[in-house]
Amino acid sequence: MERETLKAKTKLILVTGGARSGKSAFAEEYAKAAAPGGKVAYIATAQVWDEEMKFRVQRHRERRPENWQTFEAPTEELVMSALKAAGNNCEVILFDCLTLYLSNFLCSCTDSEMQDEKMLYERVEEMSDKLLKAISEMKCARAIVMVTNEVGTGIVPENHLARLYRDLSGLMNQQLASRAEAVYLTVCGQAINLKRLNCTVEKAVEQDLLHLSYL
Repeated sequence: MERETLKAKTKLILVTGGARSGKSAFAEEYAKAAAPGGKVAYIATAQVWDEEMKFRVQRHRERRPENWQTFEAPTEELVMSALKAAGNNCEVILFDCLTLYLSNFLCSCTDSEMQDEKMLYERVEEMSDKLLKAISEMKCARAIVMVTNEVGTGIVPENHLARLYRDLSGLMNQQLASRAEAVYLTVCGQAINLKRLNCTVEKAVEQDLLHLSYL
């Protein structure tokens, strides 16, 4: 009986950064380099509501190679369908982006739902879990590159919706980052791998308190 060949799991690569930090460009170049065969799927979560968003979407389209397969997926149902289709047929998936995916969800909520923060937190955790489960079930993709935004490094937002969006974005980012193979932070078009620099609490205590040297 021949030994069964085990498939390596799909690697999650998270790319984060502030506005105009170069995160999408870095993710696109990463996807190109990771798929020498050129079989890349692009999952776009943006919805075009105005001329400003139309311009941004067009710039992204112009940067993408023509042979990439694009999935327009602004809703959870469409995202799950796209992940399944792309994960079973493509080498690499580029998902751009998580925070637009979250904002689409919040915009679909009713006024009463927006006041139920406990429910919203639970739904976002569930959305993150579904994304991770879909990634774990992929048959062909060697990597999925997910783009997200850092929205909590500025001043505290002045209104409830903005604060809620900031908090839920941070929650989703942390959940995905904890399971990612690599987490890249982009600043001024430069990227650093946070996973390589990450320090656990145990390591921090050991370095700071247990191995002190006294003069």
